[in-house]
Amino acid sequence: QVQLVESGGGLVQAGGSLRLSCAASGRTFSIYNMGWFRQAPGKEREFVAAISWRGDSTYYTDSVKGRFTISRDNAKNTGYLQMNSLKPEDTAVYYCAAQIGRYYTLPRYYEYWGQGTQVTISS
Repeated sequence: QVQLVESGGGLVQAGGSLRLSCAASGRTFSIYNMGWFRQAPGKEREFVAAISWRGDSTYYTDSVKGRFTISRDNAKNTGYLQMNSLKPEDTAVYYCAAQIGRYYTLPRYYEYWGQGTQVTISS
């Protein structure tokens, strides 16, 4: 069992930055691959970014490449999503998730999910 708690969301103007954190507890977080997803009102949950358990491989959806950076600090049992150059279309609830497998972009393979944190970008 792994528990995940996101934090760091908020309201910022377009062009601004936020850093989301995902604090893990329970089973050793370091062995799990981690992803970030987002869901806007009326939309399906969308893959944003993922990182392997060793942190040596990262994956991003095209719309955030060059703007978002995923990272993790296994010693702190925490994952991060640094979001720069934010756009109104980034507005969503952001979720972190963990899985033992390597199906990074597919939400149905993630075993554990956080409660989400709201990110709102004003124009």
